[in-house]
Amino acid sequence: MSGGVAIGAAAVLLAPIVLPVISGVLKPVAKGLIKGGLLAYEGTLVAMAETKEALEDITAEAKAEIAAEAKAGITESHKAPAKAKKQAA
Repeated sequence: MSGGVAIGAAAVLLAPIVLPVISGVLKPVAKGLIKGGLLAYEGTLVAMAETKEALEDITAEAKAEIAAEAKAGITESHKAPAKAKKQAA
């Protein structure tokens, strides 16, 4: 039991010396990890915004094509494969 008391006493006596050293080493590491996480988060936000914009552009183009085809009376072109199947049967 006296061995445990000696270890506890040594820990209490050395803590004021050891903790600042450990803190001095770990703080820059922790700050670097947090900084990297923030940069990755911001990069992800930018990538998601660019992807959203691209999808919105593609959707707008598809809607414009559908409207142009409807105006020109070409909407039957999308049903052609179904007619081809009926003729083949």
